Amino acid sequence: MLWRYMLGAASARTGDDMSGPALLVLGLAVSGSPAVAGWLLAGLTVSASVGGPLLGVLLDRARRPGRLLAWCLTGYTGGLLVILALLGRVPDGLVIGLAVLTGLLGPALSGGWTAQLPLAVPAGSLPRANALDSISYNVAALLGPALAGLMAAFGGGSVPVIAACVLIAASLPVALSLPQREHVEKGASVAAELLAGARAITGHPSLRRATVTSMISMAGVAMLVVCTPLLGERLVGSAGFGALLLAVTAATALGANAVLAHRLPAAGSWWPDGALVAATAVVGAGIAVAALADSFALAVLAAAIAGVGEGPQLTALFAVRHRDAPDRLRSQIFTTGASLKITSFAAGSAVAGPLAVHSVPLALAAGAALQAAAVVAYWALSLSAPRADGTAR
Repeated sequence: MLWRYMLGAASARTGDDMSGPALLVLGLAVSGSPAVAGWLLAGLTVSASVGGPLLGVLLDRARRPGRLLAWCLTGYTGGLLVILALLGRVPDGLVIGLAVLTGLLGPALSGGWTAQLPLAVPAGSLPRANALDSISYNVAALLGPALAGLMAAFGGGSVPVIAACVLIAASLPVALSLPQREHVEKGASVAAELLAGARAITGHPSLRRATVTSMISMAGVAMLVVCTPLLGERLVGSAGFGALLLAVTAATALGANAVLAHRLPAAGSWWPDGALVAATAVVGAGIAVAALADSFALAVLAAAIAGVGEGPQLTALFAVRHRDAPDRLRSQIFTTGASLKITSFAAGSAVAGPLAVHSVPLALAAGAALQAAAVVAYWALSLSAPRADGTAR
């Protein structure tokens, strides 16, 4: 079941990672307006913060969560196809609104899948399965944008959108085949379950610490992503080389997670919690090197360092959630976490743009500073966490 799960998750997530660049390309091709293209992408991502928690509650309450996940995948695919059909034929505002509605289902393609992993593998296999699951994110991050770019270059603006839909739809049989839950706790209202999920994240020391750390870190990663095309243009005269830097980051993240999957550390004093903060520091070191890069070779090294941190950071984050999330709230905690990271990425991107226009090294330095802030937040929340005897550390 694990490898079937992996194929479905990798297919859905690659389609998801294609969908953003695909809408950017489509918006530019049809409207000729960078503003419309940017608003389409923003609409697809900004609504995740609303959709994630509610999707998580519904998945937690479902005896057959795979069926609900399949409906979410179908809705996301359908939304992309309707955008493709209507863009340029109806007012742009209507299509952007449709992108917002489609984006409500986005967390199902990330946290929605990961939350079902304990149903797909025996409890003893979960740590290794978690590392493999993280690899599917790295594969998607590596392939999705690259496929979108290649298909747009050789097939036109609509082809990447269609390809993204095909990849997401290909994961439907796997979603439908996910095992059902033996026990489902119901009775509380959806609003009460949403409140319980929020309390679980904010009230559990390790979940709160991991969530805050990952949110701050993701805002800094967004600054790296925004700056890479500009960094490529500044160092070698071509923004296209910036996409290569992102590919290097994704590839090294994939390699680092592959090593983890092969030699997974035993749970203890440093895994996964200590690994989360250490990996965040490595990401910060990579972005700092990028800020200082005066040659493309140094920029490639910076991207590789960032990837070595990004891969284990994600695996450790998922390990914390799998360990500490209550079973009845697991999907909500994963989808809410995905929503918060997407929102942080959007916020970081919004700040990075004006900073990068003024100075690319300054924007990258800000991204590195956010990683440092994430590390400080981790330790500050560790110090305030209660001991077993109820006192603060």
